[in-house]
Amino acid sequence: MKILITLFVILLSLPALAADCPKNQPRTEAALIALENSWADALSRKDADTVACMLADKFEEADVDGSLHTRAENLEKIPNRKPGVNHLSEMRAHVEGNFGFTRGLATLVDASGNVIARVRFTDVFTYRDGRWQALAGHESLLSQASR
Repeated sequence: MKILITLFVILLSLPALAADCPKNQPRTEAALIALENSWADALSRKDADTVACMLADKFEEADVDGSLHTRAENLEKIPNRKPGVNHLSEMRAHVEGNFGFTRGLATLVDASGNVIARVRFTDVFTYRDGRWQALAGHESLLSQASR
């Protein structure tokens, strides 16, 4: 009986452990750029809970190799990411009503300051429930010559 009570208490506490998703984000280009920076930071920290708040349920990404990944697949691989820090540059954002998109350059740098990869990306967002949520992403790996 004690085991059942313990399991019940654990199940009741799970929602409290989930990340609090932001609310009342402005519908601005600056908000989308801030969201992208938060996303990059969360990936650097391997923080899947924070990224989960940013991705819509139907999120899909086209990876640098052309493969498609669902929201669940993206979140699943975050804890196993290679160590490194994501630096965003060349950021542009556009908002049209409840939709927006960003484009930028992500540079992944290792602990020694060496560039591991540079990726040009585009992310598409919708505004719902008082916050921006990513619907789709596309990444293109830049060749060594363009680094």
